Amino acid sequence: MRRRSFLGLSGAAVAALALQGSAGQTPPQGLIGGYTWRDGPKGLGGLSGLRLSDDGSAFTAITDRGGWLSGRFDRDAAGQITGVTAGPITLLRALGASPLRKGRTDSEGLAMAPDGSVYISFEHEVRVLRYARLDGPAENLPTPEAFATFAPNQALEAVAVDAKGVVFTLPEVPGKGQFPVWRYRDGRWDQPFALPMRGGFYAVDADFGPDGRFYLLERDFHGLAGFASRVRSFRLGRSGPKDERVEMQSEVGRHDNLEGLSVWQDAQGIRLTMVSDDNFMFFQRTEFVEYRAGAARV
Repeated sequence: MRRRSFLGLSGAAVAALALQGSAGQTPPQGLIGGYTWRDGPKGLGGLSGLRLSDDGSAFTAITDRGGWLSGRFDRDAAGQITGVTAGPITLLRALGASPLRKGRTDSEGLAMAPDGSVYISFEHEVRVLRYARLDGPAENLPTPEAFATFAPNQALEAVAVDAKGVVFTLPEVPGKGQFPVWRYRDGRWDQPFALPMRGGFYAVDADFGPDGRFYLLERDFHGLAGFASRVRSFRLGRSGPKDERVEMQSEVGRHDNLEGLSVWQDAQGIRLTMVSDDNFMFFQRTEFVEYRAGAARV
C-alpha cells in the first residue's frame, strides 16, 4: 500500500499513540506473539508480501517500492520470533537487466509456485509478473482487459499459487460486495468465482495453506484509531468457495498495517505469519505477527 492521504504528517503524533494504544488489552484468541523489526537493512520499509519456508525458519518479502529481501528468524523454545537477520534489499528486475521503471514498482503480492518460480502482483500499474528466480528478469503474464477497470491504488494486493501451480489474484476493493478472484492456468486468465465481502474489511494478501485451503488476509482502517486485521479461509471447489471460516481477527489498534501473509504448519497445527507495511512512516512500524489458525472460531 502506498502512502495514503488519510494520514497526514500533522497527525503523526496522535497516530503513533493510537497504533500503540492496545498494548494493555487482553490478547486476541490465537495470538502466538509479535516482533517489531527495528534493525533491518538500509531502506527497510513498506513490506507488503511475505512467504516463509515450510518450517517457518526463513522468509522472503517484497516492498511496495519494487524491492525484495530474504532472511531468517531466531525463535525461542516456544517458537516465538526473538530476532531477524536479513540480507540487503535488492530491486526487482524488469524484462532485462535493468530494474523496474519508476511508476511501475508498486509490488504488493508475493507467491511462490511448486516449481520454484515467483509471482508478484502490482497495484498501480496493474499486472502480474513471473520470475523464474527473484534475482532474474521478469516475464509478463497476459493482462485481462478487466484489470484496467480496477482503481490504480486499490488493485492487485494479493496473489497466491496452489499446489498445482495455478495462480490466483484479486483486488483490494470489492465490486458489488464481492472480491472477484482471477485465475491463471494453461496460459490464460479467467474469473471463476468471487469471495463475499464481510463488514468493512478489504483484501490485502492471500496464501494457500498446507491443508489446501485458501487464506485471505483483510484490513479494516479506522483512521487515527488504527487498523483491525482478519484472516478468513475457504475450501475452493469446482463450484466455487465453500466452508468459509474466520481464522483470526484482531481488535482495532492491536497491530500495525498487516499486509503480508504466509501460512505454514508446525507441530501444533496451522500457523499464520503476517508482516506490517509501515508506509515508510516514522510513526508506524515493521512488525511480524503470528497467530494459530482456527482459534477465533467457536
